[in-house]
Amino acid sequence: MSELFELTAQLSRLCGTSGDEGDVRDFIKQHIPADCTVSTDSIGNLIVFKKGAAEPKNRIMYCAHMDEVGFIVTDISDDGRLKFAPVGGISPAVVFGRRLVFRNGTVGAVAAKPLHHLSSDEKDKQPKISDLSIDIGAQNKEEALKYVQQGDLCYFDGRCEEFGDGFIKGKALDDRAGCAMMLTMLNEQLPYDAYFVFTVQEEIGTRGAACAAYNVKPDIAVILETTTACDIADTEGEKAVCRLGEGVVVSFMDRSTIYDRELYRLARSTADEKGIKNQTKTLVAGGNDSGAIHKAIGGVRTMALSVPTRYLHSPSCVMKKEDMEATLNTARAVLERIAVL
Repeated sequence: MSELFELTAQLSRLCGTSGDEGDVRDFIKQHIPADCTVSTDSIGNLIVFKKGAAEPKNRIMYCAHMDEVGFIVTDISDDGRLKFAPVGGISPAVVFGRRLVFRNGTVGAVAAKPLHHLSSDEKDKQPKISDLSIDIGAQNKEEALKYVQQGDLCYFDGRCEEFGDGFIKGKALDDRAGCAMMLTMLNEQLPYDAYFVFTVQEEIGTRGAACAAYNVKPDIAVILETTTACDIADTEGEKAVCRLGEGVVVSFMDRSTIYDRELYRLARSTADEKGIKNQTKTLVAGGNDSGAIHKAIGGVRTMALSVPTRYLHSPSCVMKKEDMEATLNTARAVLERIAVL
């Protein structure tokens, strides 16, 4: 596995749901070179400044989020089962039967009413998260409280590994892949000065990004992300949104942002000129930190470069290594252009 993908795998294995990104932040800080200026703001964003060969006309901020979706314990039943709520957008379809882990090593399995106890109407319906519970093997509430408290967080247990023809799967690739790309750039020589911000709490409303934009005050922000690819069986045409193996996804609009038109065209033309595979979305869907950044400090011009990824917000996100390379190469290439616009 190349350095980029080994870095992604190491980041994927860390647990850091929204508001609990400390382990991810500490890992990233250990891999930032000594020639950078590093600070952490009051909400937990990691802000890194790196000098380049020249000073840019525009202040540039690259951005990727450290947090992942997860779960928080809301109550403990008398029989020792844990009730919980999602932290971020998680479909119940990817939760039932999953192995979850707590920071203290406690392991749980997501349980639901047994099939033979379901009514005929219930058998045809997907269970709600409120119908599910976490079984940690406790006999009663008193025993469960020895291991877990209300407010404790737990995470999908999803191993990161290569498979098939150039695929990689794992939990939290959204957006540890973006973090890995920014770390890679920080360990290279840059043509221009740039800020790199590893944000918190993206999955619960892009909260960290809003603070980061006010701290850095960029003229232009480049968001390095993942985005939903639905190129799977029984999904045709525009409903696929984007496709694995077709390169970096450059967004023109999503549910939270209409991207700067000049920057959108610049990213696509730059990729074309460099021979980098690129695509855009065929549906207006999703959102990312740009939703908060573009509205901050009187307005920030934004660009989003994303890795197409299947099964987002699950324990088995899937992407192709070539698409990740295309996204990183585009992020490198656009810096020379947006710095002097």
